[in-house]
Amino acid sequence: MKPAPFKYHAPATVDEALALLAKYGYEGKVLAGGQSLIPMMNFRLAQPAVLVDLNNISELFFVQPNRDGSVRVGAMTREAQVEHDPLIAQAAPMVHAAMPMIAYPQIRTRGTFGGCLAHADPSAELPAVSVALNARMRVRGQRAERWVAADQFFQGFFATALKPDELLVEVTLPPMPRNSGWSFMEVARRHHDFALVGVAAVVILSEAKDLCQEARLVFFSVGEGPVQAHQAAQVLHGQAPTAEAIRDAAEVAARDDVDPTTDINASADYRRHLVGVLGRRALTEAFDRARQR
Repeated sequence: MKPAPFKYHAPATVDEALALLAKYGYEGKVLAGGQSLIPMMNFRLAQPAVLVDLNNISELFFVQPNRDGSVRVGAMTREAQVEHDPLIAQAAPMVHAAMPMIAYPQIRTRGTFGGCLAHADPSAELPAVSVALNARMRVRGQRAERWVAADQFFQGFFATALKPDELLVEVTLPPMPRNSGWSFMEVARRHHDFALVGVAAVVILSEAKDLCQEARLVFFSVGEGPVQAHQAAQVLHGQAPTAEAIRDAAEVAARDDVDPTTDINASADYRRHLVGVLGRRALTEAFDRARQR
């Protein structure tokens, strides 16, 4: 199939793009990598009247360090660049580990870091990773800009905090805290398919490395967006991260923190089972990494 008719604009600056979005409002749609939008347009699941192509805006392509150890990633930076960037591998190892699991190399060559986040697919890896890492999103409009925490950015099924006249221009990935560890895992029918269930975990140990100071467990493909397992994290808070405590937390996550649905790929019960299995494995790996730091 072919897309419905639309107007096309290719601005060269962020200001030009924002002016177009302000002019067209809900009729406009941003084109980043196009790996999700174009197929949706071809099937006429999306029919924007206007496309605003960001691919000529050079200021949105970058990976840069901050003095505090965080990393700034421009919204139009290709996923393949993030995947192979040595700064990302050193400062944001969970992002580095998650990138190869996103679709196929051909998709990552065109797909963009910010585009994946703004699309907010509940089965996508990067939204869950950004929430687990406490990433921050820089959002610009014509009159002002604002910073949005990742756990506030995703607001439902393919929905974000972005307004029709705003752009996601940058993502800041904070440094890993002292005595912290991470893990990223997913289960898919085939390598590079959308995950049946996935998890991003970050844990922080006390100075003596004997107690869990903080745990963040974020699942995807089990709800309308990234799902934080708050009750599972509470089970671990202040406790020694023993195998029994980790098992109990994973069981709570599967029972109380997620509410998966059944579809053609997996039943709700099977997804709950995977939440428990992946939760236990991810927490175990994350605590092991924290002890080794």
